[in-house]
Amino acid sequence: RHYTHIDEGSKRQALAKPYLRWINASKGNEIQILTTGEICYFQSDAKYTRAVTATSEALLNKTVKSLIDELDPAEFRQIHRGTIVNLNAIGSVVRDARGHVMLRLKQRKETLLVSETFASLFRQM
Repeated sequence: RHYTHIDEGSKRQALAKPYLRWINASKGNEIQILTTGEICYFQSDAKYTRAVTATSEALLNKTVKSLIDELDPAEFRQIHRGTIVNLNAIGSVVRDARGHVMLRLKQRKETLLVSETFASLFRQM
């Protein structure tokens, strides 16, 4: 007899839904197909979520809450109730005069505020 051993971690991974790799986003009357690697961050915008790349923005018909469960946690982290950042897009982590953690991105001018709830993720970076 030949037995195959499957450890619990592998079994759980096999049953889990794969993480998102592509995202369909609206830009005007066009549907863009973006890879998750292109996206610098996601941000809540009224009833939509903005997917922000180095050079553009598009809207998704998904909430930040549903997206965080579908994105690979090794690549994406929630930094605020309405914001998810691509860890590969972070250029530096800074503190403002009041001690708030801010993220500067490699390919975008804006900085992103990290809420106190999620700041511990970046203290060791």
